[in-house]
Amino acid sequence: MPHPIMFDDADPLLSRLRALALSFPDAAEKISHGHPAFFTTKVFAYYGGSVKVDGVYRQHEHSVLVLVDPGERAALVADDRCYVPAYLGPYGWIGLDLTADTDWDEVEELLDASYRRTAGPRRVARLDSRRSPA
Repeated sequence: MPHPIMFDDADPLLSRLRALALSFPDAAEKISHGHPAFFTTKVFAYYGGSVKVDGVYRQHEHSVLVLVDPGERAALVADDRCYVPAYLGPYGWIGLDLTADTDWDEVEELLDASYRRTAGPRRVARLDSRRSPA
């Protein structure tokens, strides 16, 4: 039995995140466990997550999950906008709640870091060549 769809395709926060995530080399989107997942060979971002509080899952419907560098993780966990997501948190993933006031440059930096951890050296080299001044 497939997971139910847990997002609204017309969500403007998802639209903004989708545009950023799909701008990375070879990035594509699929639905994983009812949520949009952005990937190349491996997933580098999810839209939407949850945390388990007192045995009950609390949804963070408008958030992005990214795989961050271990050195950055502690600072992000201390940020009130961030959370350690159920299931993926123990593997280094962090959730960032998205709002109308979200700093999209920060989101792009987090996506970039997560992409670099999952995409492989050739794709990262393509990313670097696209983003370096000519």
